[in-house]
Amino acid sequence: MAFEQELDIYLRSRFTLMVLVTPEEERALQSIKQVCDRAKLSCLSWDVADGFQAIVNWSGSIPSARDPLSALEQVDKADGDGLFVLKDFHDCWSNSQFKRKLRSVSQRLKFSKKSILITAPSGKIPLELKDEAVILEYPLPKNEELETVLQRLTQTPGVRVNLTKLGREKLVQAALGLTSAQAQRVFAKAIVSNGRLDDRDINLVTEEKKQIIRESQALEFYAVQETPADVGGLGVLKEWLRLRERAFSQEARDYGLPAPKGIALIGIPGTGKSLTAKMIGGLWQLPLLRLDVGSLFGSLVGESEERTQKALQLAETVAPCILWIDEIEKAFAFGGSDGGVSKRVFGTILTWMQEKTAPCFVVATANDISSLPPELLRKGRFDEIFFLDLPTAAERQEIFTVHLKKRNRLPQDFDTAQLARQSEGYVGAEIEQAIIDLTFHGIFC
Repeated sequence: MAFEQELDIYLRSRFTLMVLVTPEEERALQSIKQVCDRAKLSCLSWDVADGFQAIVNWSGSIPSARDPLSALEQVDKADGDGLFVLKDFHDCWSNSQFKRKLRSVSQRLKFSKKSILITAPSGKIPLELKDEAVILEYPLPKNEELETVLQRLTQTPGVRVNLTKLGREKLVQAALGLTSAQAQRVFAKAIVSNGRLDDRDINLVTEEKKQIIRESQALEFYAVQETPADVGGLGVLKEWLRLRERAFSQEARDYGLPAPKGIALIGIPGTGKSLTAKMIGGLWQLPLLRLDVGSLFGSLVGESEERTQKALQLAETVAPCILWIDEIEKAFAFGGSDGGVSKRVFGTILTWMQEKTAPCFVVATANDISSLPPELLRKGRFDEIFFLDLPTAAERQEIFTVHLKKRNRLPQDFDTAQLARQSEGYVGAEIEQAIIDLTFHGIFC
């Protein structure tokens, strides 16, 4: 359900206290204004700096209040119906007098046609208000809104634009996951850096996006460069991936094919599980996000669950994308010593993997299958589970060829078949390290 439709339903249902979680206050106020305007509902905003200000449909004198308690008193005494948008009230969550006042006012408003909406950057609210308040999440901008931001910038006098139709589409796609203000800054930087806006700026937007996504603490953006040619062996897995390369396209959806959910890569260390995750991003030309599960856990009550929700929501916003969860068995080796936090985080991710509708392809890697709970590997979570075993002789020969090429050596100058025979029992990582060690000793120079 769209945010504006949801807010309209809450207002008509006489919800008296709502907390809107968003860092985009200006954009959220525009949406609130549109909802109130369509409903012919009066709306006032309040903040500690400017007091009350009319947003839309307000008639009569505007009340005066310079502190949160006075603002709540004015809301309580106001005649008629209306929505009161209170900014930065989350700063008062620790004040017992304020919490009591807000709770009392919201209870009295049930007998009126007035509602309070508090804008806050976080969904954490005091326990005393849990039963009184409903929490709304304001979504990040979609393609259409980012296109509007780009259109507004390119219409600025003096801005030169040399974007192809496909380049413009990819530029907007690259900005998904950013707030409207962040996208505007990134587009402006691209214009200033090159003196114009063209297809080359897609990479610049992607680089800026890496820095911003990193601020989410739990997600890390990877610039993918690996291709199937950089991965030796794994022929069955590569063929499986190639068959699904176009599964995220509109053509596939029109044909009735669902977007792939993900794969689990299980095997001994060094067999190329992490490299394969990076290779998928390069093969499918999709953003690769690495979920650092260790960063999900916080010290405050509810903080871990909130970080998990934000990380998954951000991944859905960036979609289509690849979400890589590395060494998942260590990340969720939970016990009873943390009050059940890791169990709740694990449950949240499991439910999301099962129910998600956004095209987020999950790549989970694990070294020890015995440590994984059975509910993770059941059908429905992943499309397929691959076991990466020790490479065969032919695969070892291919791995030698890949790493020789990476170091600007001609594979035909070496007896890769003999090298493959002598490296029986080696994994891919050990073969790579052997080549590096031999290069240092001058053998491969």
